[in-house]
Amino acid sequence: MPSEKVLAQKQAQVDDLVNKMTGAAAGVLVNYTGITVEDDTQLRKELREAGVSYKVYKNKLTERACEKIGFGAMAKYLEGMNAFAVSPTDPVIAAKIIKKYADKVPTFEIKAGFVDGAVVDANAVNALAETPNKEVLIGKMLGSMQSSLYAFVRVLQAKIDKDGGEAVAE
Repeated sequence: MPSEKVLAQKQAQVDDLVNKMTGAAAGVLVNYTGITVEDDTQLRKELREAGVSYKVYKNKLTERACEKIGFGAMAKYLEGMNAFAVSPTDPVIAAKIIKKYADKVPTFEIKAGFVDGAVVDANAVNALAETPNKEVLIGKMLGSMQSSLYAFVRVLQAKIDKDGGEAVAE
């Protein structure tokens, strides 16, 4: 039977993961088999710079943490050598960075994740990684709004020209 000290350490790890996952925007579970030390170091650096927590936890401890916060469906993905990346604010950044390395190393694979309080499979995480970042989405939306306004102004100008009125300043 494990000593009280070991049990306390394990409970602290579970609590640490629960704290990271609770209220986080998203998380990605990855099988880190086959990644080189050089790639792993670069991956960790990119994740750290993006504000994403990336750590290897024992599968049983991860399962306990997931059960505590209602992500029991994650248990079926907890086999093999896994690491967890948790993003506290940006729901896309962890998936984007990890997908870059998953595409590079065939055995380094995305297994599952969570977004908006729900467990998602690898396909959903990959789709999330393909989503443009917030700034690009805002730019596209503003561009769409602006083109609609220009079209409206052209229609008004055509009506004025047809009726023989004065030009509208653009």
